[in-house]
Amino acid sequence: MTDATYGAKLQRDGKSYAIQTRIPAGVVTPHELETIARVAKKYTISLVKITSGQRFLLVGVQEKDIAGVRKELGPLGTASITPSVRYVQSCPGISYCKNGTQDSITLAKTISDEYAGQDFPAKIKIGVSGCPRCCRESRVRDVGIMGTTKGWTVTFGGHSGFKSRQGEQVATGLTSEEAMKCVRSLLTHYKAHAEPKERSSRFIERVGTEWIGEMKKE
Repeated sequence: MTDATYGAKLQRDGKSYAIQTRIPAGVVTPHELETIARVAKKYTISLVKITSGQRFLLVGVQEKDIAGVRKELGPLGTASITPSVRYVQSCPGISYCKNGTQDSITLAKTISDEYAGQDFPAKIKIGVSGCPRCCRESRVRDVGIMGTTKGWTVTFGGHSGFKSRQGEQVATGLTSEEAMKCVRSLLTHYKAHAEPKERSSRFIERVGTEWIGEMKKE
């Protein structure tokens, strides 16, 4: 990877690249959709794919076009592949969904904005679901936040990959402010004690959960 290709993923053909967009909470405006469409047409991008993390993947970008694509995407083109908070997913939540019990979109955007650009030992994926139906797969995210009629439930250490794992329940019945405080405490501890490239699920398996109990007492 060179400075010119940083943040872009080399594809199977060995010469073209894919660029991911940054879409906090999975919410995109009509203007942003128009921008993505315009860039895709201008640079003859062969595939525009919606990812599981509620982002757009622009596939088939030529190396010489990477800088131009990023520049024209603007804030949409700032997605990173460094060990960081890769994405914060959200369902429509109480503002739009008849099943929603909490405001998942606002909380997801708050988390996304707070951690944008921060590095961690490994990538972090966060899912915020506005009700126990858990449409944003919160239970298998590094940090999972699920709404109930009594407030937010927070989990940590979930993983949906090859060695899947359901996250440990950390707290329940939280307000949005308390949920944010809980997320900060979890990620601060993880950042300080995890080994390089160690996902939260493997971190939990290595060190156990006693520290979570201690955190609750603080």
